[in-house]
Amino acid sequence: MHLDYENIIRIIGAFTAGGLMGIEREFRGKPAGFRTMILICVGSCLFAIVSQSFTSNPDRIAANIISGVGFIGAGVVFKEGLHVRGITSAATIWMAAAIGMALGFGLYQIAIIVWAFVMATLLIIIKVEEFFDNMKQVKVYNISYNLNEYNYSDLESDFDNLNIKYIRNNISKQRETIKVIYTITVSSNKHEDVNKILLENPSIISYDV
Repeated sequence: MHLDYENIIRIIGAFTAGGLMGIEREFRGKPAGFRTMILICVGSCLFAIVSQSFTSNPDRIAANIISGVGFIGAGVVFKEGLHVRGITSAATIWMAAAIGMALGFGLYQIAIIVWAFVMATLLIIIKVEEFFDNMKQVKVYNISYNLNEYNYSDLESDFDNLNIKYIRNNISKQRETIKVIYTITVSSNKHEDVNKILLENPSIISYDV
């Protein structure tokens, strides 16, 4: 049996690229980790190799790889309260497949360059993102309290004393419970102050962010 050593090199490259991307995801405790990224990258690479070897129209298989990877990516995106989690992991899966396909088609230079940009985004640009998040974060607070024990004007006085910027979006009543929704835009440290106010206030029944 004749082995095509160039294809073996492509598979090894996909294994390495996917593994390094997966290590970063695994380190951060994300749903698509080390093994997942390797399998996606190597699988995309293999499909690309096979599409060139056994079909006269390799772009058809490539198009199906994109559809299949999109299905996998959708599986790691989920809604948690008012927030959507897993979008970065889904995008990383998409990029792992793209890099694997590029290696499978023998586009080594572009695959290496894109892989370097992806790793820079995951390891370096995230620090820039965290810096800006610490400067200003927008969060939505859903706060419930007993009508007979408290009033939202008292809560807003506490916010004003701490120079917390807020917008009251909605207020509703259900029996003796009042629910107020605020959009608060402050630094991460100020959000900790907001949480402290709400946790230490015995009149607050519940809140979520």
